[in-house]
Parts: sequence; structure tokens; C-alpha cells
Amino acid sequence: MSESFAQILKRLPEYTKTIRRLEDILLTNLVMVAEIPSPTFGEQRRVQWALDRFTEYRLEHCSIDEAGNALAILPGRCADRNLLVVAHLDTPVDENLDHTVTVQPGLVSGVGLADNSLGVAALVTLPLVLSGLGLELESNLILMGSTRALGRGDLGGTRFFLNNTELAINAGLCLEGVRLGRLSYATIGMLRGVIRYRLPDEYDWTRFGAGGAIVSMNDIITRILEIPLPRRPRSAVVMSSIEGGGPGSKVPTHAELQLEVRSDSGEIVADLHRKIANIASEVASLGGGEASLEVIARRRPGGLEFSHPLPERARDILNALGLPPRISPSTAELSAFVDREIPALRVGLTSGEDLDEEREQLEVAPIASGMAQVIALLQAIDQGYCDRG
Repeated sequence: MSESFAQILKRLPEYTKTIRRLEDILLTNLVMVAEIPSPTFGEQRRVQWALDRFTEYRLEHCSIDEAGNALAILPGRCADRNLLVVAHLDTPVDENLDHTVTVQPGLVSGVGLADNSLGVAALVTLPLVLSGLGLELESNLILMGSTRALGRGDLGGTRFFLNNTELAINAGLCLEGVRLGRLSYATIGMLRGVIRYRLPDEYDWTRFGAGGAIVSMNDIITRILEIPLPRRPRSAVVMSSIEGGGPGSKVPTHAELQLEVRSDSGEIVADLHRKIANIASEVASLGGGEASLEVIARRRPGGLEFSHPLPERARDILNALGLPPRISPSTAELSAFVDREIPALRVGLTSGEDLDEEREQLEVAPIASGMAQVIALLQAIDQGYCDRG
């Protein structure tokens, strides 16, 4: 029997209490998956681990698709709708780092926990949580540990599934480790790229202005920063890293710059792409070098409106949990749903400290609220409270 949305909100304290009793299982899954190195394009061990958990929990159609995604289905009572819950398996962590996880009172520390080992642990534990709460959805629940999400992966796993599945996906939910209260239902335009500058072996070092690849790359950066950016729509060019040269007094012959263009407007992203490529080419021609701009990833702006029932219900759930919603556009898995015009959200599960550091720390206590949020969202979507009328 369907519950009203008000009844779902009223049961949130009960959900949180029950989830706390299952906390040890979730933390065990977190430790196990976080200690498996999983760089982008090297997720195979995590894929098998997720598949083993799906099989252990007796889900149906446990499989690995052509993109390497780990998939399983928890059948619903009616099975005429399909809800996709996804957590990416790869982490932005060097596989040679120590992946040992430490569990302390109230804290878990290690590498790659927030992005996205906790999301994966929550994904595989979700069927047990639903069972522990005595909940059975009307819709089929498709669980997917996705591959190739980060960097050059460019959301490859999720894009492949959504572009090739024969199932009609009615809504999506993307699980991220942090931050609890963060809510993403729209995406910004983005282009992530690498500028490479190289001087030829036969370069004439006696020519006027010869200063090496790093000097030329600095010129490129200066000119990019001089590009006028509009205040509306919001736009930015972010320089994320630069490297080049070598030890000693040797004049550097190569340099590399990683950057990201962001804007609420896809047209502005395209225009900035063109201008940056032209700057690199012009500096190279003046300096006698060679420059290239390689595009690693793209996102187009889009998503749901603030007033859409799905983000509206999500905000209601967060407020009922005493968590002020923090609206934030996304460039992550949500973008793949936006491209397919599937209503979807990206949510966080807990809070943490020293995020993106080698030994980041996640708080244990808020995880129960983060999972209660997920359960309430799934119920609300399943029962039609998030459908556009």
C-alpha cells in the first residue's frame, strides 16, 4: 500500500535508527572496497567485488556489461518502471599509494573514501537496508557500479549503459561520498583539456626572445587570463596543473597545462574553447614551437528546474532531516542522465575533513542520515511523488 509523501517524511527518524543498526555492515563494505585500488581504466577488481556483493545479496541479472560496469536488479512488485542508482567505481588516487583504511570511533580515514568508495559501499548495501526496513518498491531498482567516470574516462561507463540499455530508465540517483546536504539536479557546461607546448629538436636558441617551453606556456596562461569573461551567465577558466622541464640547468623543451572551462552557457564554453586554441597556436607560431589543445572531457549545461517535483521533494527530505540543502551544479555522473533527458539527482552521504588529501577522514555518524535520505528519495520517486504532473 502506498504511503503519502508526508508519511515518508514522518518515517525518516525510524529509517535513520534502523540504518544505524546496519552500520557495521556498511562500514565493512566501505573498508573492503576502499582497500582495492581503482584508478580510471583499472577498476576490474572493484567491478568483481561489487558483482560478488550483488550475487551474495541474491539480486537478479548480476552481470558485467561491455563497458565493464557491475550491474544487478532488485525486482519491484509491478516492474513497469526502472530506477537506476549509480556510484562510480574509479577513484582519483594513484594505485601505488597505501590504500589501508583506519576505522576510529566516529571516523574512517584512508584514500579515495569520499570519491567514491563510500558511494560504492552504500550502493551495494542498499538492498540490505531496504530489507531491514521492510520496504519493497513497486519499481525495479537497477544498481550499477560504473567504470571510467573520472578524467579521461569522461563518464564512459554510465554513458555506455544509458545509450545501449533496452530498459526505459524513469529516473536516476547518483551516490557520492560527500557532502551530505549537497543536492545537484542540473549541470554546467564544461570542457576539460590539456595544452601541450613543445620546442623542436632543431630549435634555434639564439633567436630573439628564446626562453624555453615554460616561458611560452606562461605567455599562454597570461593571455588566457586576459580573456574577458561575462558576469552572466557565470563563466570561469580554471588552471588545475602545470608541469614541464627537468632538473638542473637544461632549458625546458616541453610543458603541459591542464585546465577546465566552465559556464552556464554551452555557447560560451565553445567560444572559450576556440579562443584558447587560437592563443596556444599563436604563441607557438611566435615562439617557434608547437602547441596542441586536447579535449579530455565535455559536459553540456542542462538538467531539472528548481521547481521540478524531484529536486523539490529532495529538498523537503533534507529539511525534514534537519539538513539545509546546498544546491550545487554538477559535472559528474549526473551529466550522463542530462544528455538522455532522464530526471536525476546527485546526493552526498556524509561529511568529512582533509578531503582530497592522502588520508582524508569521513564522519561515521551522518552516514545513517545520508542513507535515510536515499531511501526516502527512492520511495518518493517510486510512488510517483517526483513525477511532473
